[in-house]
Amino acid sequence: MLTSVMAFIGAAFLIAMVPGPSTAVILRRAVVNGRRNGMATVLGNECGVVLWGLAAAFGLSALLLASQLAYDAMRISGAAVLVWMGARAVWQARRAGAPEAEPAGVAAAVSHGRAYRQGLVTSFANPKAGVFAVSFLPQFVPQGAPVLPTLVAFSVIWAVIDLVWYLPLVWLAGRARDAFRRRSVRRRMEQISGAVLVALGLRLALEP
Repeated sequence: MLTSVMAFIGAAFLIAMVPGPSTAVILRRAVVNGRRNGMATVLGNECGVVLWGLAAAFGLSALLLASQLAYDAMRISGAAVLVWMGARAVWQARRAGAPEAEPAGVAAAVSHGRAYRQGLVTSFANPKAGVFAVSFLPQFVPQGAPVLPTLVAFSVIWAVIDLVWYLPLVWLAGRARDAFRRRSVRRRMEQISGAVLVALGLRLALEP
């Protein structure tokens, strides 16, 4: 069991380092609205990770592998969410450039609850997380170990590892926030992050 856990931790760290929609959303929220909002987004994302892991443990996410229709429906829905979030960021950047926009250095307030929900939705918007959970987690269950409790434990470990990875990223993004207090710089940040989310959504929608 110890060997399996250590192998899983190493693999999960490598996978956490791969940037994706969650990374883009978390960094954007931390830079634009500060570390607390960034951490609320991380917590939402990790709750989504745990739920994906539990779905794999109870066999629910296996439906994404068994049914092409279910996977495509989830994929298109997730792509629509990412495109909507990206388009909204681009629109906010456009509004920030208007003469009647808020003074320089003032970002629109976002509640921690909204940041949390955004992280949770972003995690759910990626059907690859479900496919990953149902195909990846069981590989590390030792022979003879109770499958359900072990998969639940691995799901929690997976979320903790993600949390450990995102903590320094959010801290660094918070430190960089001062550089984005100027309205022109923050506007450019919104444009770039919005374009990235739109691109990720379109890629998810168009991939075979």
